[in-house]
Order: sequence, then structure tokens, then C-alpha cells
Amino acid sequence: MTIKPLIILPDPLLRQVSAPIERVDSELNQLVDDMLETMYDAPGIGLAAIQVGVPRRLLVIDVAKEGEERQPLVFINPEIVTSSEERSVYEEGCLSIPDYYAEVERPAAVTVKSIDRSGKEQTVEADGLLATCLQHEIDHLNGVLFIDHISRLKREMVIKRFTKAARSKI
Repeated sequence: MTIKPLIILPDPLLRQVSAPIERVDSELNQLVDDMLETMYDAPGIGLAAIQVGVPRRLLVIDVAKEGEERQPLVFINPEIVTSSEERSVYEEGCLSIPDYYAEVERPAAVTVKSIDRSGKEQTVEADGLLATCLQHEIDHLNGVLFIDHISRLKREMVIKRFTKAARSKI
């Protein structure tokens, strides 16, 4: 397994819409393993393929608490099929926007259809942190960042800060 470098804001790749995955094969499963290793190393609880420079509709999640056994989940071509009317607010962060957190309101529960790493269809009904994480990561596949759910002023400040930091590294 390989730890992949993370794509960081303001990289325009983060705004790209990811392409559907045509088949589940050993190459895709190697990417899944690399993404899980990268996510655990970061450390994070979710990672979309676009965040490691691969514009494909794939994400990995593990919301197990510290000290609990790992519970990795793999979602290929995930699609939210239902969202609850009830809303919840979580303080979100993102491996592609390091050290920045903001409260984001989203549906409290979602149902997601996808394919698992063995190629079987799966339906997951999620609430709480898993629902938030799924929505956050699926947003990535559509070129949407969690900062798009906060006020324009705060979003512009974050983008400006990360653009300035990226320029200073050149």
C-alpha cells in the first residue's frame, strides 16, 4: 500500500466533477487500499479519490472512534437516493483544507446506493457522523467543498489564505 500525496486547496482539480467507474478490478482495489492507507495516515475519517488526484467516483470512509477496531467502508459510484427533512450541524474539516473547520448544516440522514469493492450493489442508510461524512465526500465527487456550505465571506477568506500559502511554496 502507498500513501498518496493529498491535493490541497486552491488546486483546481478539487473543483472537477469525477467520472463514473466502469469496472471493479485489481487496479481499482489497489487504489482503494492506497486511499485507506492515506486516510488513516492523515489522519481522517473520509477520502474521495479526487483528493489524491484521481477524478473517479470512489470514496472511502471509516468513522470508528479512536481505540475501536477499524471499520473501513468503500463506496464506488455513490449516489444519495434519499435525504431526511431533518437537519443536523457538524463541525467539518477536510484533508484538502488542512487545519480549517466550520459548522455545516446538512440533512441528518441519507440513503446511499453504490457498489462495494467486490462489485456488488449496496444500499447504506446512514445518520449522524456517517451521514455527514457521506455527504461531504460525495460533494467532493461533484467538485463541491464543505466551504461552499458556509457564508461567502468566510469562504473567500479561506480561499485567499490557502492561495497565499500555495504561492509562498513556489
